[in-house]
Amino acid sequence: MSRNVGVIGLGAMGLGVARSLLRAGFKVHACDLRHEVLQGFVAQGGVGCASPAELGAQCEVVITLVVNAAQTETVLFGKDGEEGALAAMKPGSVVIASATVAPDFARELGARVEAAGLQMLDAPVSGGAARAASGEMTMMTSGPAAAYAACEDVLAAIAGKVYRLGAAHGAGSKVKIINQLLAGVHIAAAAEAMALGLREGVDPGALYDVITHSAGNSWMYENRVPHILAGDYTPLSAVDIFVKDLGLVLDTARRTKFPLPLSAAAHQMFMMASTAGHGGEDDSAVVKIFPGIDLPAAK
Repeated sequence: MSRNVGVIGLGAMGLGVARSLLRAGFKVHACDLRHEVLQGFVAQGGVGCASPAELGAQCEVVITLVVNAAQTETVLFGKDGEEGALAAMKPGSVVIASATVAPDFARELGARVEAAGLQMLDAPVSGGAARAASGEMTMMTSGPAAAYAACEDVLAAIAGKVYRLGAAHGAGSKVKIINQLLAGVHIAAAAEAMALGLREGVDPGALYDVITHSAGNSWMYENRVPHILAGDYTPLSAVDIFVKDLGLVLDTARRTKFPLPLSAAAHQMFMMASTAGHGGEDDSAVVKIFPGIDLPAAK
């Protein structure tokens, strides 16, 4: 019989993960606040759940792919008298916690999950919606061996690379926020480069072609600049995600008084974009903070 696996959060990453699990033959239960998204997944063969508690009661493995620590807290432990997934899960079941959170939160969450008689992997993810959809995400994980053993088949179905970074919860989240440091700085740098090119009258398409075949290229430049060229800021990863994630980076470093000047500058750029009303747009919309440039219009 196929195993019951739950996915809480059907956003850009969560929906791809849920579909990958379906393809691998799991019975996939899902929960999302957006009724139309949940019903769309049900139409593809998934099982819709009205609450995290309903989902938790039916699943041996629950993956949380929500935005932040506060949402992770809510879906696992409940809020305003509403039960979360954790209280309904059977002893020995596994939580795969995949939101980008502070390492301290991940460590404390692991202790609380284990105190409830369950197991947890601290398992943030990377690779974007495309790799989530193809089951080829990168996962930065940490946790006890028993937790891995209980969900090896699930990890194999959703990830191309599963890095095991130690037995202690929080180690996966430390690596993830370092990844986000680089991702945020690279997006900000890509936007700054394109803004200067536009200001100087360089053809933006030609500039993109040259840079992507030169030493100045980065994965984020290659991936995000086409959004700018198309004038399409439909969010895949939003500006406000990097307000949050670079905030986590800076908070972590601040605890040990460690300087991160590039991260701080990039964080301010995303903050400026968010304050200007672009927080819900694609993170490439950080280019809109630069004055005196004519951005390509939507096609």
